[in-house]
Amino acid sequence: MLQANETISTMIDLARRQMESGEPALAATRLRALVAASPGQAEAHRLLGRALRALGDTAAAEGAELAAIRAATHDPALAQAALALVENELHVAEPILKARLRENPFDVAAIRMLAELAGRIGRYGDAEQLLRRALELAPAFGAARANLATVLYKQNRFGEAVELLEQVLAREPDHPSHLSLKAASLGRIGGYDEALDLYGQLTARFPQQPAIWMSYGHILKTVGRQDDSITAYRHALALQPQLGEVWWSLANLKTFRFTAEDRAAMTGALAGEISDEDRFHLHFALGKAFEDERDFAASFTYYAEGNRLRRALIDYDAGQTRAMVDATIATLTPALLTRHQDDPTRGSEVIFILGMPRAGSTLIEQILASHSMIEGTMELPDLPAMALRAGKGKTDGSTAWLDMLATADAAQLAALGEEYLERTRIHRSQGKPFYIDKLPNNWLYVGLILLALPGAKIIDARRHPLDCCFSNFKQHFAKGQSFSYDLADMADYYADYVRAMQHVDKVAPGRVHRVIHEQVIDDLAGETRALLTYLGVPFEDACLRFYENERAVRTASSEQVRRPINRDGVDQWRHYEPWLGPLIDRLGPLVDNWRD
Repeated sequence: MLQANETISTMIDLARRQMESGEPALAATRLRALVAASPGQAEAHRLLGRALRALGDTAAAEGAELAAIRAATHDPALAQAALALVENELHVAEPILKARLRENPFDVAAIRMLAELAGRIGRYGDAEQLLRRALELAPAFGAARANLATVLYKQNRFGEAVELLEQVLAREPDHPSHLSLKAASLGRIGGYDEALDLYGQLTARFPQQPAIWMSYGHILKTVGRQDDSITAYRHALALQPQLGEVWWSLANLKTFRFTAEDRAAMTGALAGEISDEDRFHLHFALGKAFEDERDFAASFTYYAEGNRLRRALIDYDAGQTRAMVDATIATLTPALLTRHQDDPTRGSEVIFILGMPRAGSTLIEQILASHSMIEGTMELPDLPAMALRAGKGKTDGSTAWLDMLATADAAQLAALGEEYLERTRIHRSQGKPFYIDKLPNNWLYVGLILLALPGAKIIDARRHPLDCCFSNFKQHFAKGQSFSYDLADMADYYADYVRAMQHVDKVAPGRVHRVIHEQVIDDLAGETRALLTYLGVPFEDACLRFYENERAVRTASSEQVRRPINRDGVDQWRHYEPWLGPLIDRLGPLVDNWRD
């Protein structure tokens, strides 16, 4: 029974002091009485959970922590914030949640909701910190743990996401969202067999969920089971015909051809009430559909509208890319490179293939991954993540990492190199001496490669600017490549890329091996021999039969590199020349002088 002269707040304060003085048993006794009399007191449940954990009663502690969360959710302010989040009114939810946490910084329900808000606006680092704080206060908070797994996935930390999801699924083994996220995460770290098995289970148990069928189609495409992937995509469309991402996924197979019925279904979907995301996906898919019909005017109209819609949702500033290249040129001096030669072999196991997207990098990777000494992985996100981390909180975060490189000592650069090797280790499963990082955008961080991984090999995949840029314009990327949705932005990005690589050739001659896509098509054997000589590995005939390699391929060119070499992609831009004036004019002399 509560003493008449003890108010709820007094009892909570007394229990808190007993915890601080190392008397959890006394605190637990007092708090049990309090929650029995006032079960809606979230703070009392939370403190009881702490006391029970201190006493070693984990099961009871978890029950108290979950009771605290349930009690907190009945708070009118949190209900208002939750409604605002549902309505995506983040400007309404944020002040409510921050006020709530000023009043009670231990309210894990409010912490989790604020983390969700941070994640919605892309502040994944903040979301991660908040969720880890929630789990520190309430280790049994399964929803926060699942949210943290999602945040880690969005930060490309797939191995960590899998570890957390296994903990979540130990308590909720049949939760479809958690199983689907685990399958997606496994697919990003090479766990294809387990991912396929999970998606197979999910589609059997939840056959009416189009998103699951779509994800299943993605992983089937990755492992080369194209017919099965098409079947999965078709199943998703049977359930939700207006799902634009699935139509685009079919188009993104590149070798797939739409029927007249497909084109009618897509144009019909555009006429209805659909989301912006479905709409731009449908436009990209229809661009491909009419390109295959050789109706290039209609095709360009759809491509252009898809890009316009997508560009409106993206905050991209070509000036920031230009500034990074300017800073790279100013920073990477011969003197700086000469000063840091302490371990010229560090990173010698890494082969970077970089350059513009859609420039033939997947073909190069497939050729090299067919060699017995070289493992193909995927487009690894680690190098940009490491570089951009240095700029967090800086006025110009996009170039702050270059300032760090300019002032770093040998030990700091060595640590960065070792960090990269450790971060990417999870993608190495075959035990081969060399492995590939094929992220095209790594050209922006070539200075980090030269200084932190001086032994790494660098391959610059280059393609005719008009074929390359228009191929990007036709492509909807799942994420990244924000420059690719406007012809002028595209031309500027291509020019900055060439400018950066020209500087590297000047200050570090011989470090980069340039591969011209058109030359590979014309002389596969000669170009392959030159490439392997640069890498210092013996020629193997299997590299010329790259299309027989059954490895998983995640990129948009996955189906194209499973066929023998061909000229299908050469001079495609000429069909669209009447509409490419802004691109041609902006590229200027680069249209003719792009190889060097």
